[in-house]
Amino acid sequence: MAEQSKSDESSDPTDQVRDPSAGWMPTAAARSTATTYRWIAVAVWVLAIAAEAVAIFWLLRQREFVGADGTLVRDPDTGLLEAQGATAQFPQWAFIALLVLLVVIAALAITGSILWKKANRLDPARRAETLRFFVQNQLGAIIAIIAFLPLIILIFLNKDMDKGQKATAGIVGIVLAVIAAVIGVDFSPPSVEKYTADQSAVIQLLGEDEVVWVDGGSVYHVCDSVSDIQTGSEKRTGTTAQAVEAGKIRLTLKFASELKACGLAVPQNADEIEDALREIQGGAVDTVLPAPVWTNGEDAPPVIDDAPAE
Repeated sequence: MAEQSKSDESSDPTDQVRDPSAGWMPTAAARSTATTYRWIAVAVWVLAIAAEAVAIFWLLRQREFVGADGTLVRDPDTGLLEAQGATAQFPQWAFIALLVLLVVIAALAITGSILWKKANRLDPARRAETLRFFVQNQLGAIIAIIAFLPLIILIFLNKDMDKGQKATAGIVGIVLAVIAAVIGVDFSPPSVEKYTADQSAVIQLLGEDEVVWVDGGSVYHVCDSVSDIQTGSEKRTGTTAQAVEAGKIRLTLKFASELKACGLAVPQNADEIEDALREIQGGAVDTVLPAPVWTNGEDAPPVIDDAPAE
């Protein structure tokens, strides 16, 4: 049987969050990792926008003249000398370079979005802070639009490209922009409120903020004897914040069967708690998390009283 160990990923005693009244808080290590991810994401996004600037201010201005008879004339509109009878065209090398640059911009935008999402799962925003919550969770999509939209518009407005070049570059740009924007969107963004609800449920069900997980899973559990974590991997025990730091972003919704399997008290209203957690984890903001109702108070963890009405 796999060994069980206390998570030692965070040594800061302030990481041992026991009182959820102030809301869930990430561990110091998780916050540090999130900050690193965000700085790298910003650097990658800056490179993407720099590549866009190169395409706009240099690459799209490239042109070559064909059909000249060798006589130079001065263009009165620009003051530049041109070969008489010549036609300006967008060079083939510049067209190929533009396609490559579009792919590079997409790769950079997507890489930044993935890192930014990872950071948000470690250190999320509060849903109550509406503007910050939206920007922080959808910044990847916003950056993708900034990195592509001006360039795509200028591709279609370029006078030196032929129709085939415009169509190809424009379609490639639009497709890559859509892919980058969709990947940048967080359709189920994490929030402090979601994590606080899970933490509150754990404390009320177990009497303390202590959960169990294994490296290969995506959720954390209420005890160590459940079948889902009998995988041969080492079982880790820690707070909900440490579980999130390890990549387990929510409490399993099968907590009732887990409590029963481990010989722990199961609340009478377990189904109501499960439904409320499912709604909150899905993004609901007005759902009330029910307090556990115990059949036998002697076997139940300490009951946490409601806060006094203001």
